This record gives sequence, C-alpha cells and structure tokens, in this order.
Amino acid sequence: MSLEHELLTQRFRRTRELEAMGQRPYGARFDFSHSVPEVLAKYGEISGEGLEAAKPEVRVCGRIQSIRGKGKAGFMHIEQGGERLQIYIKVDLLGEEDFKLYQLLDIGDIIGAGGALFRTRTGELSVQAAKLTFLSKTLLTMPEKFHGLEDVETRVRQRYLDLISNTDVRKTFVARAKVVASIRRQLDARGFIEVETPMMQPLYGGAAARPFVTHHNTLDIDLYLRIAPELYLKRLIVGGLDRVYEINRNFRNEGVSIQHTPEFTMLEFYQAYTDYEGLMDLTVELLRQTAIDVTGGTAVEFQGHTLDFGNIRRYTMRQAIIEFWKDGEKPTMANVSDPEWLIQHGSKHSAGESLVEIFERVCEKDLIQPTIIYEYPVEVSPLSKRNRNDPNFVDRFEIFCAGMEIGNAYTELNDPNEQRKRFEEQLAMQARGDDEAHQMDEDYVRALCYGMPPTGGEGIGIDRLTMLLTNSRSIRDVILFPLLRPEGEIGIADLLRKAEAEVDA
Repeated sequence: MSLEHELLTQRFRRTRELEAMGQRPYGARFDFSHSVPEVLAKYGEISGEGLEAAKPEVRVCGRIQSIRGKGKAGFMHIEQGGERLQIYIKVDLLGEEDFKLYQLLDIGDIIGAGGALFRTRTGELSVQAAKLTFLSKTLLTMPEKFHGLEDVETRVRQRYLDLISNTDVRKTFVARAKVVASIRRQLDARGFIEVETPMMQPLYGGAAARPFVTHHNTLDIDLYLRIAPELYLKRLIVGGLDRVYEINRNFRNEGVSIQHTPEFTMLEFYQAYTDYEGLMDLTVELLRQTAIDVTGGTAVEFQGHTLDFGNIRRYTMRQAIIEFWKDGEKPTMANVSDPEWLIQHGSKHSAGESLVEIFERVCEKDLIQPTIIYEYPVEVSPLSKRNRNDPNFVDRFEIFCAGMEIGNAYTELNDPNEQRKRFEEQLAMQARGDDEAHQMDEDYVRALCYGMPPTGGEGIGIDRLTMLLTNSRSIRDVILFPLLRPEGEIGIADLLRKAEAEVDA
C-alpha cells in the first residue's frame, strides 16, 4: 500500500467516524457573524482587559491551518480570506461531544466555531470555543506548513492548492481584480461604456497573429477565436457609440514564454474625436492611477527594479534607437531616417520593417522604466492613420515597461479606400509567406464607407500590467488557470474507490 493510499484511507475512515457522531462530513450552511479578516479588523487592537470586560461573541469559519495541544485542551488556527485566527479548545467549555469532534480533526478540514473572544497569555487574539461545527473533510494531505507548495508545475496545475498554501498567491489575484476594477472605474468616469463583441469570428483581425480555428456544425463554416476585438469595436464607433471599451479574452495560436500565453486578457478602448496624442495623455493617467489603486503609490518593485508609473517617458522610435544604441558610434537622426542604412543594419524587406527590427534588437530589453514609443512605420501598422508630416510613418505608440510591451495605440485609419489598400498590402505580405499578415475584411471596409469620426484606439495587456504591479516574473503567475500540457492519468478516482472499499469492508 502506498503512503498516499494509506493516508487517504485513514481520512476516509474518519468520515465514517464523523457520520457515526451525527456530523456531516460535507456539511451544510454555516451562518458566521464575522469573517476572519473582519474579526481581526474589529477586535485586533482591543486589549485583553477590554475583551474580558466586553466578552464579544463571534461565529467564525475557515480551513484548519494548524492543530496543537494534548490532553483536555488545545489550539488550532483557521484561515479565511488570507487571514488566520486562533481557536482555543478546552473540554470543560466545549463539552465532551464537540471535544471528541476536535480530536478527529485534520489539518485542511473546514470547520465553524462559536465562542467569546479573548487574548491568551502571549497576547494572541483567540476564540474560546463553546461550539464546533464540521463543514468539510479533506482527504488529501496539505503541503508542509512552513514551506507551502513550492513545485512550480504543481502550483500552476493545482491552483486551488496553491491558493490554500501560499498567501502571496491570493494577494496577487486580489491585486489583479483591483487592476480591472480601477480601469473600469476610470473609463466609466470618462464616459466610456463597456461592450461585448464576438469571440468566434468568420474573419480574424485587429492584430498580426496566428488564430485558433474551430467549426460551427449547423452553419458548416470555419470560425476563428478572436485575436483582437478591434474591428468590431470600431464598427461601434461608426454606429455612434463614441467611447467604448471591452475587457476581453484573446486567443493566439503561438508560442509560450514567461510573457506569452495562448489565452490572455486585454483592455481595448476607442474614443471618437481624439487621436494618438490624446490617448498618450489618457494612458499616463490610467497607468498612474491604476498603480496607486493597486499598490498605494506610483513606484512599484519589479524583479530588482523600482518602476515609476508617475513618470512615464516618451521617445519616437528613431529617438529611442539613438538613445539606447550601444554597438559602437551612435547613429544620427539622418542614419535612422535613411532607408539604405536601415536595410543595411536590419534584416527585413523594407526600411520600415527593418527600423522596427532594429528597435526590438537595440532598445526593448533596456526599456525598464514605463516608456511610450511613438511614430511607427506604416508597413507594420495596417490599421493606423498616416502621419501628416511623413507618410512613411503612422500615428501610433506602444507602451513598454521592464523590457516588455504592455500596450499599443494609434490614431485609427478611417479612410475606407486607404484601408482597402492597406489590406491589399497585407495580402501581398501573406503571399510572401507572412502567416501573421492581416486578412481582407470587406464588411469593415463597408462600415468605414458610412463614415467613422477621427478616433484613437488602444489595447493594454491586463496580464502583463498585473505582472508589473505584483512583482510576478511569469505571466502564468497572474493567470488562475493557464493552459498546460495534459497531465496524464491522475489516479485519484481509483484511490477513492479502493479507500471506500477498504473502509466499508
């Protein structure tokens, strides 16, 4: 018999003992008077004398984190909402029946307790239990309490166990919820409305990426999981919804890294009658306030760096190459504006594509502080409006921080004929072998033919922003259930079947 089987059988046997006592191993509703965090917030500063005088009664519940004590008394800690509270057990106060229940408890079980609050000799706030209620039995052994759950693969695959074992993980996902709440609040206050657009699309678009393909049986058509909601949101701008946003799930059939995952969350918002410069100013405010709402200030620690979201720098792409160039003599503005120099120092078909390739090689890893990079070449921006002063560039910017891109924005192209030409250029790139080039979307071109007002649009990666604000090294650390390779046979059903048969034999 394996140790796992032996322990599970032992726990399974205890469920039968609980049933024999009239307890429900997987119990019923429990009406608590306070959550554990509420108890600590309300009574945490009251002295032992004050508690003795007031004798406040509470009913609390949570998962058992520790049990200690011998004879007729003992202590245990329960955890709820990321906080721990001590329960004092004494047979004279609890009664023989509930004390017998206490003796059957295992670390990981979920219980309810009622009694008066007091402070122990060491000053710890505790509940002097007068009643115990069993709520749910754990059949598997919890990770060792001092080190928690450390195996990275297990932590991500069994996120429920990760949340139980590692209090910092809970804080990360609470912070993620604050990121989303802050963004929603700020956009709502500026007159934006939240909308929903299709996740299955007959044409994928709005970004350069490979899609996932699925099939609709009734309509007998292939559909694509969206790589971006952009073209649908801009259709809404055409329809007169002047400020819209969506916090959306996107899907891209591409590689996996500490910054990339096939399923991720983006904020996309569009504002009529503004441009990319207006969105730059809005972005600075959005990021600054989100950092304050999540962390309490604009400066946050991330992997050994202090990032200041209260001071976001701005460079054109060409300025950034000059600023961060380290390989010999710095190029001049004349160099980075010269198509021949760009193609010579890059590796792409055109000067614009080479400019971006050089920027990615020279600059990205050094963009540690929050930085806006603007003025992108037209070749890599099929949906952006050309710059009025230089038609080789578009009015676009990206936001970088800690060496990774966290946002992308531009003045939207609203000339339907120009958009048609851009799509045709993308089709030509596709014919040359670029499997991430954009498709022709004729319905979107048709929508533009009805007239779209001057518009600025932007996407911000929620996952990467959360990484920065929670000091999380990998994108998997800020996604509750990231995509993983199949685990294979787990065997828990067989273990349960054998344990039940052995106990009931």
